Amino acid sequence: PHLASAGLAHLRLDGSTRDRGAVVDAFQREGGPPVLLLSLKAGGTGLNLTAADHVFLLDPWWNPAAEDQAADRAHRIGQDKPVMVYRLVAKDTVEERILALQEKKRALADAAIGEGGGAAGGITRDDLLALLS
Repeated sequence: PHLASAGLAHLRLDGSTRDRGAVVDAFQREGGPPVLLLSLKAGGTGLNLTAADHVFLLDPWWNPAAEDQAADRAHRIGQDKPVMVYRLVAKDTVEERILALQEKKRALADAAIGEGGGAAGGITRDDLLALLS
């Protein structure tokens, strides 16, 4: 509603979108709407959004790879502009705690599968259980 009241043309792609291809084609088209609203799950896979040069993540997901994959939709072959990814999080909110969980999961994953040979030696049983829960 805020985009419409500001007169800013936009499209929306979420789980209820029937023709994802038509929405993406309209956004990608020369002179297409400058804003595409995507849900993280609906927009996280199978899209090529090279018309996008700014990505705003507004709803953090517990799995950081899901956010990375969604932002990567703009970093595709054919992208000719720098892409800026922004994460908006309010202080002292559940979203801030989700970001802390993401950081812990990234650190555990890096230690478990990262290079450095013995890096995984510092992972405790509780850390592994937290990663899998």
